[in-house]
Amino acid sequence: MNDLLLRLEGVSRHFGGLKAVDDVSFSLTRGEILGLIGPNGAGKTTCFNLISGVYAPTKGDIVLEGVSTAGFPPYRMAALGVGRTFQVVKPFSTLSVLNNVQVALGLKRYGGVLSSLGPWDTKASRKEALEILEEVGIGHLAASPSGQLPLGNQRRLELARALALKPKLLLLDETFSGLRHEEAALLSKLVLGVRARGISVLLIEHNMKVAMGLSDRLVVLDHGRLLAEGKPEEIRSDPRVVEAYLGKGASAHAS
Repeated sequence: MNDLLLRLEGVSRHFGGLKAVDDVSFSLTRGEILGLIGPNGAGKTTCFNLISGVYAPTKGDIVLEGVSTAGFPPYRMAALGVGRTFQVVKPFSTLSVLNNVQVALGLKRYGGVLSSLGPWDTKASRKEALEILEEVGIGHLAASPSGQLPLGNQRRLELARALALKPKLLLLDETFSGLRHEEAALLSKLVLGVRARGISVLLIEHNMKVAMGLSDRLVVLDHGRLLAEGKPEEIRSDPRVVEAYLGKGASAHAS
């Protein structure tokens, strides 16, 4: 069985004269946690937008399980098993926590226009949504208005909605941002639990302790280009990475 799940092949995305992502190639295997790191403006979120179908590449190809998906819209990528969270958490604030997850479950239930006209709030969907909420630790908040949750629980709800898509690949975009140490530790355990189920994880994270601790490998971007790739211990001591984060001359002081 081929363990390769996702491959970016010379992918670029240009916005006029701005090369947000420039000739980037990397791969992700099944059951792997891959960290995508780099300074602000490095092109990380643009990479996520390319993989999830928000943008089409200007050049290059994106291959998921052997299928070229470059240019596929987000709904097709979700149907193929790509789930995603976002930097800014935006639940359906007027719906309950449970209803938010039920809506995400709908992608697998509705095969066309006629089926989408049927009831979505069913006993089966409530049961499945509650199981997912229990998995991420907020089952007791199922009836709560999602817009009133504190940030830590909203992050968990984002994860629950992504898991409701039954993803093969989970994209976590700064999911740990703004969390207290205890909240980050609990969320780390959840991510490791997701990987234990065989779901591959690609994460963007500015907290280097979290990124280094969770990731099997790291890919570093700088100014849209691939700067380095390797295991956390290799990346930590790479002078190019130190310089990209801290500026010229920093690698000499760090050694």
